[in-house]
Amino acid sequence: MSDAEILTIMIGFHLGHHKTFKHYYQNFVCEYWKDLFSKTLSYSRFVEIKYRYFLVFFLFLKQKCLGKCTGISFIDSTTLKVCKNQRIHNHKVFKGIAGRGKSSMGWFYGFKLHLICNEKGELLSFYLTKGNVDDRNPKHIKKLTEQLFGKLFGDKGYLSKALWQMLFSDGIQLFTKLKKNMKNHLMSLEDKILLRKRAIIEMQSIREYL
Repeated sequence: MSDAEILTIMIGFHLGHHKTFKHYYQNFVCEYWKDLFSKTLSYSRFVEIKYRYFLVFFLFLKQKCLGKCTGISFIDSTTLKVCKNQRIHNHKVFKGIAGRGKSSMGWFYGFKLHLICNEKGELLSFYLTKGNVDDRNPKHIKKLTEQLFGKLFGDKGYLSKALWQMLFSDGIQLFTKLKKNMKNHLMSLEDKILLRKRAIIEMQSIREYL
């Protein structure tokens, strides 16, 4: 298959309403689009090579697929493991690029995908870092939020006075859940409800972008 055909298939998935890429490729591309792509690859082979087009697809996603800020946004991150922990020392593909980090699920080796979406679930911004980068890293947060305004909701991992002050100076009010040993702060009922809607930024579906 040509580069253009592979990119067309990848873009078609994100412009459609398919639940998973596997279902889209096997039941839509290989069945309904077989006249358009006469030399389709097997699903496993396609998945294997599509990562070569990550940079081009990344640029397309940045330019054409992002939503608009409404004043209510949600921030989160997810881990992208490149190998099992016991194989870290033998891993060569991302050697020198990936990093070893720790999440709520334990140690991992790979990358972190940082994302922001609005209350509609539309992706507003994303940033890829090594696995050992702190979610509160001011440099990356600044880049992620440069087009945002209004309220930004996140989990306890974004709890930081310095981060709150930096965002506030940019016209963004950060809301996070408090740790058990911290004093409660006054928060409107509306903001408390929005804080509970953080689950709208579903990491499982975001992984399909890759």
